[in-house]
Amino acid sequence: MAEAFINTYFGDKYEAFSAGIRPGELNKFVVEAMKEIEIDISGNKTKSVNEFKGERFDYIVTVCDEAKEACPYFPGGAQYIHKSFEDPSSFVGNLDEILERVRKVRDEIKDWVINNFGLEGKLDERNIPSF
Repeated sequence: MAEAFINTYFGDKYEAFSAGIRPGELNKFVVEAMKEIEIDISGNKTKSVNEFKGERFDYIVTVCDEAKEACPYFPGGAQYIHKSFEDPSSFVGNLDEILERVRKVRDEIKDWVINNFGLEGKLDERNIPSF
């Protein structure tokens, strides 16, 4: 979700890439929650962090504690940023309960991305649609 928000809202300033420690299938609840706010990630493919070893990045952002601990070192002046969010793949319950929790995480990630990657940390009204 963080990759989608950064590329959608701030693609003129950043190019975000997403990878997982143990990539699997796209979470259907995440796809649905993002679709609700008009961001289509259904065509995205999950990638392993190992696919990016040796690449140079300005920022390495981890969004869960497991990723922070297991993330490989990327040399080249990278700044490491960590913010922990609940992992939607761990959610259990009925469909409505899971989707509600995913929406909460989606909104937390959206707010965090806007506050940390927006122009001077402020919401740029021209780029961010309101929902």
